Amino acid sequence: MSIDILRGKSDKTINAIKAVLEKYQRDHADAQISLYRQNSVSVRIRIIDPSFDSKNKLERNQLVWNYLGELSDDVQSDISMLLLLTPNETKRSFANFEFEDPIPSKL
Repeated sequence: MSIDILRGKSDKTINAIKAVLEKYQRDHADAQISLYRQNSVSVRIRIIDPSFDSKNKLERNQLVWNYLGELSDDVQSDISMLLLLTPNETKRSFANFEFEDPIPSKL
């Protein structure tokens, strides 16, 4: 699967995050990954991965931050949302609606 940049243009921060997430994608082939820049200081990431089904929220975060931790502090500071869901959780996740139908940023 590919990593989807949902809206807006790529920039060096988006490209750096995407490069790290490509490593995650190689290790988790069933994962669906998307990201977008919400505004000039905010990037949102969503990973839908069936392997999260057996993991609690802390375990999911630790797993993904093993990859995101490779990023510089400046790039990491732009990550404002990291949404880690199983496919079944997408229908009832309020935060997932923000990926499906985002509210425009005022920044």
